[in-house]
Amino acid sequence: MSFLLRNIARYAAQKLASNPRVRATATKAARVVVDEAAQIAHRDDKARAAGRAVRRAMNKLQGRST
Repeated sequence: MSFLLRNIARYAAQKLASNPRVRATATKAARVVVDEAAQIAHRDDKARAAGRAVRRAMNKLQGRST
């Protein structure tokens, strides 16, 4: 199973690297994820902070404003 997942991840990484526009979008998304992780790490209640981050992401994907 991990072999299959590893190959899928490698394929996706190759596709991301080959398209400059997609690569830029992936870079922005990675920065957002790192910022969210840093916010979660600095909170006292990490579970609540993680839940709020997931809710913000879900709302953004569904097109809702907060």
